[in-house]
Amino acid sequence: MSDVKNKVAFLLSLLWCLSSPLWAVDLELTQGINSALPIGVSNFGYDTASRQLSDVIQHDLSSSGQFRLIAERQGTPHGQEGLAMWRHVGADDVVMGELRSLGNNRYEINFSLVDAVAQGKVIFSKSFQVSAQELRPLAHHISDIVYEKLTGVRGVFSTRIAYVLVQRQGQNTHYALEVADYDGFNPQTLLESSEPIMSPAWSPDGHQIACVSFEKKRAQIYTINVATGQRRLISNFSGINQAPAWSPDGRSMAVVLSKTGSAKIYLIDLSSGAMKQLTFGNAIDTEPAFSPDGKSLLFTSGRGGTPQIYSISLADGRIQRITFEGNYNARSSYTRDQKYIVMLHRENAGFNIAMQDLATGRVDTLTSGASDESPSAAPNGRLILFAARENDQGILGIVSVDGRIHMKLPSRAGDVQEPAWSPFVS
Repeated sequence: MSDVKNKVAFLLSLLWCLSSPLWAVDLELTQGINSALPIGVSNFGYDTASRQLSDVIQHDLSSSGQFRLIAERQGTPHGQEGLAMWRHVGADDVVMGELRSLGNNRYEINFSLVDAVAQGKVIFSKSFQVSAQELRPLAHHISDIVYEKLTGVRGVFSTRIAYVLVQRQGQNTHYALEVADYDGFNPQTLLESSEPIMSPAWSPDGHQIACVSFEKKRAQIYTINVATGQRRLISNFSGINQAPAWSPDGRSMAVVLSKTGSAKIYLIDLSSGAMKQLTFGNAIDTEPAFSPDGKSLLFTSGRGGTPQIYSISLADGRIQRITFEGNYNARSSYTRDQKYIVMLHRENAGFNIAMQDLATGRVDTLTSGASDESPSAAPNGRLILFAARENDQGILGIVSVDGRIHMKLPSRAGDVQEPAWSPFVS
């Protein structure tokens, strides 16, 4: 086991992957924005199911940083009759609804988003029929609707996160690849091993996750079907098999291999298995990330002396250096509009999450922890999930792309590594 640990440490140092394992279950807003929209969420009823639905919606909207929750006063009437009271306590908009039991653990939910200022104008209204098990997903869906109607941006409350959970007991270490709702609920284990699991990466449709597994005492890249757990071996070469990244169309995958010596980036056709080497030379090239238009890749390389971000055109192989500010830049990805990159950045001693404007080269540091890592952008481009440590405790952090919203998730038993935010899933 010690030899395997040494090999893993060596690979990590080669690939400049910092290791700050952590986990979380309950979002806590630590910094918000002054312009947060005041909103009320009325009770959908007074039984357990109704309270759960209301509580999840309140939690979603509050944790987004875009809304300021106005507490419902005791005795506030339901429906239009209560709007005057909601306006009086400062709510601009109100989420109203009613949950009715249909029997056999099924419910009918009537939901409306109402403009309390504009004399109760109904912005959106819809009815749903769901099972008891579908109440929490429905609450996230309602939150997504509210978020999009009031901000103009698609909500991410129905998305999921992936991470590697590491649990240690004495000399034994247990690794698990897990997925959960964006807020940490409903964790699902996809893969378990006594050997390291690394680099989870979502497919564009959100139905599969690629990862690196050492369960055969060597690095191998697999894809795993999230619904069934079915696995497929993608790469099994001698040496490094690392950092899988899906193309936007899901037809190919960029990987890092050392089959010719130094770690280099290759492109694998997932249908035929055909492989093409993309980078060459003696420098270590790693951490590929496709552009949203699929025409280029970002990657980390030491070819300039220190780890920096480069891009490569898939059409002609032309390589261009992207980052110049800071002595260490890695783990990059594009924002959805392809105007910025999100990355791990070090200016002096600490590692932080940063964004660079590709037009101007300006770098804005978004976090202030000493060992932040593994940035993963939400599919709506508004938030970034990352790994951090606080008071010697592993946590997951979320920061907005403008740096004004900060959230954290206190850790549970075990350490979490390399969080990855899923795409939108219909």
